[in-house]
Amino acid sequence: MPVKHCESAVVVENKPLGNGIFKMIVWWPYPAEAGQFFMVRGWDKFPLLSRPISVHDADGERVTFLYEVRGEGTRILSEKKPGESVELSGPVGNGFPVEKIKGKVAVVSGGIGIAPLLLAVKSLSGCEVTLCCGFRNQSYALDSFKPYVQEIRVATDSGKEGHKGFVTDLFDPADFDVVITCGPEVMMEKLAKSCIAKKVPCYVSMERHMACGVGACLGCTHHTAHGAKCICKDGPVFEGEEIYA
Repeated sequence: MPVKHCESAVVVENKPLGNGIFKMIVWWPYPAEAGQFFMVRGWDKFPLLSRPISVHDADGERVTFLYEVRGEGTRILSEKKPGESVELSGPVGNGFPVEKIKGKVAVVSGGIGIAPLLLAVKSLSGCEVTLCCGFRNQSYALDSFKPYVQEIRVATDSGKEGHKGFVTDLFDPADFDVVITCGPEVMMEKLAKSCIAKKVPCYVSMERHMACGVGACLGCTHHTAHGAKCICKDGPVFEGEEIYA
């Protein structure tokens, strides 16, 4: 795991992609791994807690966040202008074991769960990747994936774009060697159980409200096959069997 840093980072870009989704790029001269996250804040006293935001992309000079405005903290972040600063603590957490992932790979997202998956697909080597992504009404952020995947399949709740229905309708895990996923827990549970039944390795990136991001507060504790674990410190990426078997 890379060394954790806590410091200010200057905003390079912070633009809306529509429907409350924003893409923020900041200067950050340290490495970050696929599936890790930062505790981010852009305010002094209120809200009290920083916000956990996954790494969308990183190149050792800049880190990119793809996030959805859901409350006061992310609203403040959405108003940051280039040249202003945010406070970053990280990167933290254990990400996707990209060195273990080979062959035909299904990368499955639901909504803003697509955020940590770009760096994941960019970090894979020698894989044939199919991106299956679900959205409420219309897609976003897909252009960045196109150079790194062989196929993109889209599902929307409204049917405005792609398949009308669940993203899990778009593929059969048995057609793939590995599945990696991030999104609503009900989606990941259905997907992971399907993978378990078909003996296909599955890696899930869990989301939780987090206070500290380092496992000290135990606020994101989750029951697993190996006992209680903290999503922030022990995850956020777990084998599907550990969470849903």
